[in-house]
Amino acid sequence: MTKPRVVIVGAGFAGYHAAKTLSRLARNKAEIVVLNSTDYFLYLPLLPEVAAGVVEPTRIAVPLAGTLDGVRVVIGEADHVDLQNRWVGFTQPEGDRNRLAYDRLVLAVGSVNKLLPIPGVTEYAHGFRGLPEALYLHDHVVRQIELAEQAEDPAEQRARSTFVVVGAGYTGTEVAAHGQLFTDALMAQRPRLKIRPRWQLLDIAPRVLPELDKRMSDTAHRVLERRGVDVRMGTSVAEATADGVKLTDGDYVPTCTLVWCVGVRPDPFVAELGLRTERGRLVVDEYLTVPGFPEVYACGDAAAVPDLTHPGQICTMTAQHAQRQGKLAAHNIAASYGQGRRRPYRHHDLGWVVDLGGRDAAANPLKLNLAGLPAKAVTRGYHLLAMPGNRARVGADWVLDATLPRPGVQLGLVPANAVPLESSSPEVAVRAR
Repeated sequence: MTKPRVVIVGAGFAGYHAAKTLSRLARNKAEIVVLNSTDYFLYLPLLPEVAAGVVEPTRIAVPLAGTLDGVRVVIGEADHVDLQNRWVGFTQPEGDRNRLAYDRLVLAVGSVNKLLPIPGVTEYAHGFRGLPEALYLHDHVVRQIELAEQAEDPAEQRARSTFVVVGAGYTGTEVAAHGQLFTDALMAQRPRLKIRPRWQLLDIAPRVLPELDKRMSDTAHRVLERRGVDVRMGTSVAEATADGVKLTDGDYVPTCTLVWCVGVRPDPFVAELGLRTERGRLVVDEYLTVPGFPEVYACGDAAAVPDLTHPGQICTMTAQHAQRQGKLAAHNIAASYGQGRRRPYRHHDLGWVVDLGGRDAAANPLKLNLAGLPAKAVTRGYHLLAMPGNRARVGADWVLDATLPRPGVQLGLVPANAVPLESSSPEVAVRAR
């Protein structure tokens, strides 16, 4: 290498913002390379709006080239890390293998769907972690409504127009909230369908959004129930079949749709690095460096970052943490090249936002609890500020959705076998020696 090279593996919230910050701080000090399996950064919080037809899918796919000035983008699937000799091996899209030497390495490989040992789930459920899953769910929902309209058997109509979402965290709650509005709109376009589509939200937790303030949880619950979503807390799936799901409370729900939103787990290849892990996440110190390998940094969902505001705990797996950690990793790498001083990771929550579709949302900016239109304004404002690109296009989609009916068509771009639950992941997988 003619000058030191920083390789960033993964371009999710952590990796993207690490690269963007480094391009500002250290582009003259080092070559910056991002290795990612796609050529875009995916703004995950708006995936439910893609599935519901509110936002076009390309709006939340922010291109890496053109938004990361001075950063070299390499498209490939990382599959090997040699920590002793400092290189990353990867497979290119057409199967060729290559490697990248590094002086500093940032592991931001993200997470995958959290699986539970429930019979039938991996065969009949679909996750919700990337664009393919969102596009598939959109087409699948439209297809089920169309088939329900054509069905002569009332039992088949009911099964096809019933949609079960497992997991009442951010993603599951937003999917169910947007989904009910979407299917109501589809039904209005199909007068022959006499059965109102029904969405069901399940979770073993005692309330929706259990990780948030109870007032936000209560707001979301009220909105869901007002729309007719069947919210069942303390309940989950005991078994999934081709025709429906058996619930832990003994009920059997005939359905053709099972959406799996129970959470995420660190990419399993993190465990193959040969380094110490905690809860499947790579152990790092408060400066985001890996013990024994000061040139290796880890951040985001793949890293067990100490939570200095709650001693003895590690930071939760959220986009806010990932984005902040990515920026800090960049600052500390720049410091390692003599630019500034390294800092420990310390955060202060500024609040949370949950978009519930239509005019509804829940938000607590600076601990001020909001609902309805004020929360909606804060939520959309936050997303526009947090997105690193495509803001005008997303805003235009919101305006069009508020003024025009949504086109209820299926494009058939993503078949079901292309989005298996157990391999759904928005980022890359890494193995190390």
